[in-house]
Amino acid sequence: MKPTFNATQVRIAFECPRLFYLIKRFGGKSLFLNENTQNIGIGEKFHKLASKLNKILKEDKRFCELFAPTAKQLDTAAIANQIQSFFYELEFFPYLEKNASQAFALYQIWQGLKHLIQHWAELLVKNRRFCTAESVITKTLQAEEITITHNFKLPNGSQSKITGKLDTLVFDCEQKRLCVVEYKTYKPADLSAQLAQVAIYSYMLAKKENVPVDSAVYCIFPEFQEYRYSWEELENTVHELIPYKLQQMQEWLAWEKSQPNPPPPTPQPHLCEICPQREKCQTFFQEADKPSNPTSSRQDKPDNQQIVDTDALGKQLVEILQSFKIGVDYVGAAVAPAFIRIKLKPHLGVKIASLLKLSNDLQVQMGISSPPLIAPQAGYVSIDLPRSARQIPVFTDYIQQQELPLDAPVKIALGVDLNNCLIEANLSDPNTCHFLVGGTTGSGKSEFLRSLLLSLIYRYSPQHLQIALVDPKRITFPEFEKMGWLYSPIVKESERAIELMSELCEEMKSRYQKFESLRCFDITQYNSKATHPLPRIVCIFDEYADFMAEKKSREALEQSIKQLGAKSRAAGIHLIIATQRPEAKIVTPLIRSNLPGRIALRTASEADSKIILGNDQSSAAYLLGKGDLLFQVGSQLQRLQSLLARNISIP
Repeated sequence: MKPTFNATQVRIAFECPRLFYLIKRFGGKSLFLNENTQNIGIGEKFHKLASKLNKILKEDKRFCELFAPTAKQLDTAAIANQIQSFFYELEFFPYLEKNASQAFALYQIWQGLKHLIQHWAELLVKNRRFCTAESVITKTLQAEEITITHNFKLPNGSQSKITGKLDTLVFDCEQKRLCVVEYKTYKPADLSAQLAQVAIYSYMLAKKENVPVDSAVYCIFPEFQEYRYSWEELENTVHELIPYKLQQMQEWLAWEKSQPNPPPPTPQPHLCEICPQREKCQTFFQEADKPSNPTSSRQDKPDNQQIVDTDALGKQLVEILQSFKIGVDYVGAAVAPAFIRIKLKPHLGVKIASLLKLSNDLQVQMGISSPPLIAPQAGYVSIDLPRSARQIPVFTDYIQQQELPLDAPVKIALGVDLNNCLIEANLSDPNTCHFLVGGTTGSGKSEFLRSLLLSLIYRYSPQHLQIALVDPKRITFPEFEKMGWLYSPIVKESERAIELMSELCEEMKSRYQKFESLRCFDITQYNSKATHPLPRIVCIFDEYADFMAEKKSREALEQSIKQLGAKSRAAGIHLIIATQRPEAKIVTPLIRSNLPGRIALRTASEADSKIILGNDQSSAAYLLGKGDLLFQVGSQLQRLQSLLARNISIP
């Protein structure tokens, strides 16, 4: 039996799939609240009194009399004051007398109710132009606390039942439009997820009443703010995403601890800092987050080895840190192609922060070319020292030409880890189905993309896989112009890039229609049943920033990436979006939230690093360049060295 969800659970799933899983399985707290959030615990009382306010406004004739003058004669502030006075006398003061022990909380609630009364007064005065004094209140404040239910049809052909209770339904006479209102007595950490919740209400009500319904979130505290979205704004964005999100929720809830591919972490890492179940999440998903075993063998060629006295380096670091009065023990080392990782165990009482701030001092004392990366690891602190004789892993030493079967998982090569093993990402995994790649000039971004592309065409036939390439600078993929894997000719112009992304959206929708006809939920299941299997499509979009200068192209690309990022994994369509300039205005939150896999090569600034990896991850600014990269899955970072394809040979 398919689980029934409520609108609040859908909101949580938008915020964090893992918190949704924990709440649905085990219960517990679910609100992301900042430390300075006030007014906690007053939501239920506020909702009760706000509902009572609306009912009294409609039932007591004294309120109708306030609107007896013509619309032009009405004074909004005076009407708001009169409503406040009447409501305080009729309802709030008696309630306060009965609950005197809660006076402080009720004082806060009263301040919020005054904000709401002011807003209702403004809307009522506006609607008075279109209504009589006797009908304006009932026409405007249509209903409170309505329980609604809807069965959503999902892309895989199944259904999902959603229930919810909306706070208030209002009508704007000027716009001739109903609007669902959701009250929030706190400032949400993720407003987009709150919007998803109220948008579900508007969708369900619209289906029931067969009219378009707008959505609004009223944040009551610390000061009143209205966030309103029209039906037209939501129809092709949030509303379209809901069935796919519900299908994902069913898939996440079916996951068990012993299985691969757990629910992905939140696409907004800053929410982890204020998660109400942070510790439980970290321990529960710890095993599932461990990187899968590498699929390639170690690289042991003599010409790629350099004798390094890691013990001497470890001892030297211990002595240097001791001079700063920081006690540590040397516990081991690992030699990677570009750096040497020294592992140090801090003595009891030593704060990790005291080590993290010594990067520049260690560069000077160790006589190395760039500041070492210092990071806390499980059981030790790692200090990555650049190698004086850097090694570069060669593509053909790790990947050979072969043709894998159609049902083989499609993987992309990312780079070589500390153990000289190839790390790959499975595009079927919801954590690595799409990628955001960032790196400045000299970071090795182009070589990374070329080796990634080669790792695909070396192992998967054109019948198995198609490649869409966007190359505005015309220098990243010239050798691939005539390969048989191309979905379309390499795209170099802005208009064609927009067309390509739109075509991929249409292809995705077409595939879901085919899946529905065979009652399949994804491409793997479809290909096992279909007479003519569908190839996966990987779109590698280089220099994304070049297309973001004009507002029209920016909005079109963002909407396509949003749709594909949210829904195309099951359809077998995958995005790899790369840019030299991962600036906030280019890589917007909308883009980041729909590209769960992250690759950061060296960035031009700490700010750029944080945009790629998350709010507090500035390490990419201090990478060594030339393929030195950080691979992020969820909250975990792996430092890798990308492969170098010296000679491009198309199979």
